[in-house]
Parts: sequence; structure tokens; C-alpha cells
Amino acid sequence: MAKNDVISVENNITKKDFRKVFWRSFTLLGSFNYEKMEGLAYLYCIEHILKKIYKDDEEGLKQAMLRESAAFNMTIAPAPFVMGISIAMEENVKRDPNFDPASINAIKVSLMGPLSGIGDTFFWGIFRILACSLSIGFAKAGNPIAPFILLILFNIPTFLTRYYGLKIGYTSGNQLLIDLEKSGKMQLFTYCAGILGVAAIGCMIASWVTVSCPLEFTISGNKIVIQEYLDQIMPKLLPLAATLGIYSAIKKNIKITKIISAIVVIGFVLGVFGIIAL
Repeated sequence: MAKNDVISVENNITKKDFRKVFWRSFTLLGSFNYEKMEGLAYLYCIEHILKKIYKDDEEGLKQAMLRESAAFNMTIAPAPFVMGISIAMEENVKRDPNFDPASINAIKVSLMGPLSGIGDTFFWGIFRILACSLSIGFAKAGNPIAPFILLILFNIPTFLTRYYGLKIGYTSGNQLLIDLEKSGKMQLFTYCAGILGVAAIGCMIASWVTVSCPLEFTISGNKIVIQEYLDQIMPKLLPLAATLGIYSAIKKNIKITKIISAIVVIGFVLGVFGIIAL
């Protein structure tokens, strides 16, 4: 094997391994589920590299695979950038016993929101619209190359972002981690990343979880709307309570099927009696 094919001499990670991550990244939505979303496919993308990093540490490999299969959800194109960072951080975990493994998922969570926002804007809001508009022109003219125009114009930026994002995430991410370790700011960075990640989850709860209380009463001619009082206590209080309740059930290792069944039953009963609305 040529020396220039080796990316990490320490763990014998090669360009072939990175190409494998690149191609596997196209399966990121292949095992999407409501518990870990893209988490299992994320692990599949970098599993072969984790086995090289922890080749002599079975327990370390188990912990790494558990970390990298945690809940993850992001626009597909920039996801390999995060994978590159994960690989670099896993190498640091193996190399430095003082390195905090929890920082890996903290950084992954903190990047999900910002990179998804950028990815959705460019790939779904710009590149897709541009590719469709140009291909429609060819299609209206009866030109058979119309679908190829769509596929080429949309996928070229997607392929480039995946391929170079993986490399940049690994090289720049690794150097960033080294600089943070030397300056002693890694703990602060991890703490801030965790705060950003929690804030992103809070925004997702407020945007996506819709639970309200439609109950109304009339007392002495005054109309009392329960939801208005709940909003005065805390806006989106019921969505937050519902999310925390589900999270608590997951932490207690209650099966997802039981949690979903409970949500359906409770939601149906409370909805029939008009106590909550979705």
C-alpha cells in the first residue's frame, strides 16, 4: 500500500476506508426510526473505522459503537462532515484516557441544527429548485435529457459536499480538538456545545410537538380558557411536559412499542373528553 494512501498511520486508516464512509453515507436514511432516527445508519457508515481504532480493545469498541448509534438527525449532504469529526474524536478517546467521550455526542447534537438549517436551505431550497426549473424547460420541449439534467445538477453539489465534508471534518476537526486540548478549552467547548444542543432540542419541541388544552369554562359571565393560563405559566408547557414524560420512560428502559401504544391510548382518551388537542 502506498504511503500517500494512509490517512492515519496510528490506526492504519486509509483513503479506501474514507471512500467506504462516503458511499455508506448514502444509506443514512435506510434505517430511519423514531427512537434513534439516523443513529443506526450513522454507526454503519463509520463502523469499519471504529474496528480499526479499537482493534485491541473489545470493551472500548462496544462503548464507541453505543456512542455512535445514539440519536442523530441531519440533512444528508453535510452529515459526512460530522462523521469525520466523530472519527477524529474517537481516535483521541483511544489515545488519551483523559479525553471525555461524552463530548462526541455533545458536539454531534450541537451541529445537527445549524448544519441542517444550512443543508435544507441550499440543497432543498436552492439546488433542488434550480435543477427542477432547468429540467422542466427541457421536458416541456420534449427533450429526453430532462431527467438527467435534474439528477446531474442536484447531485454534483451533493457529492462534492459529502466527499470533501468528510475530509475537512476529519482533518480540521482533529486539529481543532488538538488546539482545544492544548489551550485547556475543551471542557468549556464541550459545555457550550451541550448547551447549544439542549437549546436546539428545546426549539424542536416548541416547533414540532403540538399539544394544547381546549378546555373552557364560564364563571360569573367570565370566559376562562385553560390554555391561556398555561401559556402565562410557560409557553409550550404541555409539549415540554409530554416530551419530558416520554424521555423519562425511555430512560427507564420501557420498550418503544409500549411508549407509542401509551401515547395513542392516552391521546385518544384525553382527546375524546376534550382535555387535550393535538
